[in-house]
Amino acid sequence: MEFLGDRVLGLVVSQHLYETFSDWAVGHLSKGHSRLVSASSIEEAARGLVLGAHLRLGRGEELTGGREKRNLLADAYEAVIAAIYLDAGLQPAADFIRRTLLESEAGGERSAWSEPDHKSALQEWLQQRGLGIPQYRVVGESGPDHSKIFSIELWLQDAPMASSEGRSKKEAEQAAARMALVRLRKEESARSPAEP
Repeated sequence: MEFLGDRVLGLVVSQHLYETFSDWAVGHLSKGHSRLVSASSIEEAARGLVLGAHLRLGRGEELTGGREKRNLLADAYEAVIAAIYLDAGLQPAADFIRRTLLESEAGGERSAWSEPDHKSALQEWLQQRGLGIPQYRVVGESGPDHSKIFSIELWLQDAPMASSEGRSKKEAEQAAARMALVRLRKEESARSPAEP
């Protein structure tokens, strides 16, 4: 079911971006698409629907926190899309995706989709220099369930690089990645010899 749901999701997101942002270049549309159908975006949509509470899990998955696992939540969201598509057709499935993912993901705002993906930019920068993969750690949560604030630390090579807060884990991770990238670029610039 998640296989079919993934394809329906990709089609709906592609059409939405094409119709909404017809002035965007293909590369920009592709980046927007990748961001919207990423596991982290789909996970947030699944959490918004509290899908984890409705999963049927084996004992092992239950004991290891399966209801909170990103991949299981993303698969469940895609399976729901497939079920709607098979039961009622493309339009109801598209309406569900718009309501639960597209509108909540960007608040219907063009600017939210055109913001840079700092996590990807940081990872590319680090890979080009052979500096490893950043780790994002949740170090705190505050506020009621419907309005949580997440505190995230970004670690690189067993050392903290940046920390941030956000209304979602993804928002906090993006902010921490932006701060880490700014810091790393400054440090690299300071080490480079001055040009004549």
